[in-house]
Amino acid sequence: MTQDIRAAVAAERREQAELLSGLTEDQWNAPSLCEGWAVKHVVAHTTLPYRSPGRRVLWELLKSAGRFNHASDRMARQDAAALSTDDLLRTLKANVDHPWTPPGGGAVGALSHDVIHGLDITVALGLDRKVPPERLRMVLDGMKPANVKYFGADLRDKRLEATDLEWAFGQGRPVRDEAQNLLLLVCGRRLPGQR
Repeated sequence: MTQDIRAAVAAERREQAELLSGLTEDQWNAPSLCEGWAVKHVVAHTTLPYRSPGRRVLWELLKSAGRFNHASDRMARQDAAALSTDDLLRTLKANVDHPWTPPGGGAVGALSHDVIHGLDITVALGLDRKVPPERLRMVLDGMKPANVKYFGADLRDKRLEATDLEWAFGQGRPVRDEAQNLLLLVCGRRLPGQR
């Protein structure tokens, strides 16, 4: 199973690198679904584990009093300012098979990280990219109430039901949509046109 997930991570990174290769400078600087981040910030964030030693991350966490999101935001902004889009793209391409996993997340956590942030880019830019259903299934099957809490999503009294694969999450009023849009809701993202 882990080998299948690793193959899915590599495929996701490879496809994202290809997609990012075709973006204009305006698209790299356009807002993503990550609040306050342009596409370039998102890619700086997703490639951080390949470029930065653990001591830098630890130091930034200490400077942020242990607040990971605060440290992550600062590092993404610093790196996006210091690196060109070509630098970021080269880093992603060179690390398609990198074994990084988020603390406590394992291989599914790495896949989730890449899929979710890929959607932060493609959905915000209005690009018609669909994450392959087998990858979405791996990510969605790994979602737990703790993930919803971490992302600050308000899914009280809602039952998310995917229309394009067999998956449901929660209890209450049905909310039906494509699986990748529901994944973004679980992660507390607002879809374009949503209030």
